[in-house]
Amino acid sequence: MSKHVAVLMGGISSERPVSLSSGNACADALEVHGYRVTRVDAGYDVATVLSELKPDVAFNALHGPFGEDGKIQGILEYLQIPYTHSGVLSSALAMDKAQAKIVAKAAGVPVAEARLMSRFDITSRHPMKPPYVVKPVREGSSFGVVIVKEDQPHPPQVITSADWRYGDEVMVERYVYGRELTCGVMGNVALGVTEVVPQGHGFYDYDAKYEKGGSKHVLPAQISPNIYQKIQTLALKAHQAIGCRGVSRSDFRYDDRFSENGEIVWLEINTQPGMTPTSLVPEMAVHAGHSFGEFLSWMVEDASCLR
Repeated sequence: MSKHVAVLMGGISSERPVSLSSGNACADALEVHGYRVTRVDAGYDVATVLSELKPDVAFNALHGPFGEDGKIQGILEYLQIPYTHSGVLSSALAMDKAQAKIVAKAAGVPVAEARLMSRFDITSRHPMKPPYVVKPVREGSSFGVVIVKEDQPHPPQVITSADWRYGDEVMVERYVYGRELTCGVMGNVALGVTEVVPQGHGFYDYDAKYEKGGSKHVLPAQISPNIYQKIQTLALKAHQAIGCRGVSRSDFRYDDRFSENGEIVWLEINTQPGMTPTSLVPEMAVHAGHSFGEFLSWMVEDASCLR
């Protein structure tokens, strides 16, 4: 008898639209692959819905807070429903960019220097020499990311404005020049390295990630074999150090302006990467010889509690 898979999607974060795309794509592909699928829009009543549904596996296609930060993982552990992707601790750790950097750095993964601050302390003086980046500590999909250029006379006013809705603690990080590289991990195997080239966007922001034609994916990335392998090694190292399970994706900057052996800097790890057929990690899986359906089926069969 085929497994009953509850695909968790939508949710309550600012990344709800992306999660619905991921979830529906996964549900469609899993149905084609022979699983019995129920689509669950994960609201505040998700524990009640799942305890009545009693699926064999929960496929987590949620993005952002609640779905990606250990909360839904804790609910699934409590309900004893095997689930995909990372567990409670690693999800919470990866979602907190500052703490994840500390762990990655301790494991030998190069990171950019950064400091945690209250957004209200960034007023008339730059918190570090520009260029730098201000990031919310616990948001995904580049929400709230502000790049401060070298010639900017004062810090960006948006961070202290009443319109800011990404929390009062922010991370101020040295801006790293260079190319945007990303590498997925499946189980304990690093997948291919993709270069993401924003099309008409200053950087790989929300629109570049999700608008049609917002970015171009170059897979395999056109970089030297030793840099390619180094990125794969670092992605796997970060995945293991943070304790991720199933699938993750690490994002990097590679500054090759002055030499081919330029600076590589790890930016963050994503424990719930996009899951449409044209998303980065499914593309990497196809490049490694797994169809989209086979890739999702592997995740379902890999699901467990105590991740």
